Amino acid sequence: MKNIFKILSIILLIGVVSIGDTMGQQLPQFSQYMFNGLHINPGYAGYKGEHYVQSTYRSQWMDFPGAPQTFTVTADLSANEGAMGFGASILSDKIGPTQTSSALLTYAYRIQTGFQSYLGFGISGGISEFVIDGSLFNPNDFGDVYVPEGRVNMFSPNMNAGIFFNTDRFYAGFSAYNLVGRQSLEREDIALAFHNRHFYLTAGALFPISEQVQFKPSFLIKEESGAAPTNIDLNGMFLFMDRVWVGASYRSNLKLNSEYVPTNLSNRNAIAFIVELFATENLRLGYAYDHNTNVLSNLRNNSHELSVGYYISPRNVRMKNSRWF
Repeated sequence: MKNIFKILSIILLIGVVSIGDTMGQQLPQFSQYMFNGLHINPGYAGYKGEHYVQSTYRSQWMDFPGAPQTFTVTADLSANEGAMGFGASILSDKIGPTQTSSALLTYAYRIQTGFQSYLGFGISGGISEFVIDGSLFNPNDFGDVYVPEGRVNMFSPNMNAGIFFNTDRFYAGFSAYNLVGRQSLEREDIALAFHNRHFYLTAGALFPISEQVQFKPSFLIKEESGAAPTNIDLNGMFLFMDRVWVGASYRSNLKLNSEYVPTNLSNRNAIAFIVELFATENLRLGYAYDHNTNVLSNLRNNSHELSVGYYISPRNVRMKNSRWF
């Protein structure tokens, strides 16, 4: 137990020190990240103890001109009896005339710190493409030198790192994204928009309520080394009969850097309603509906997120964990 508290203290200390002086807009946003930690932490790779593939599509602020659309495919693989994890992911994120695409490979080494506790150290690396399509602009003044003509694209290396601690009933993690590559972008306007460092601090637990119902509260703090407010997600999920998850997430801004928060934006950013279920022993389906509660609420441009996951395991192999996180 003392070792567990020491590990948690280290994770929280690293997270607070690293994000204390940073601000900013986030990488592509997901509401169902708590069921696929590879979206926010390479140290998560191998946690499930089985091979798992997931695809997620998110349409944010539907029917809003230039609204974000994000598509990802991730593979989470376990090896060496859970001591190592491997991962792969591809991502496409489109916002207005800009698009970011990336491909990453992940490796994590997991250390058993107790009877049912593990600490994973992960790193991921790959390449990202940044695109801006000038033909999609509608400028007031034609011939503006700051508006590109046609499609402009650039490539950059990318690297992320993270640590992830878990027991059978608790988890905590800290990660840093976009650690390299910004200097390789020649167009500083593109670099500023897409390649700032991002930091994630998260934790959650699972509490039994009855034989058929369990409750999982969790949080996520998101920061960027740019100029935008700190974001926090507060989540509450109920698990019924070890098969169906139902819950909600409350997303808001913290006042750590209030000078970067526009005065016409409410702290209440959005509420997400989330459902996840095992359609079969191996097939997992998820849906999230985000409702804005700030100045965008009157526009009724809400968000939808769909996910499909599949566990690849031999039929004669018993699950090594309950896949709670």
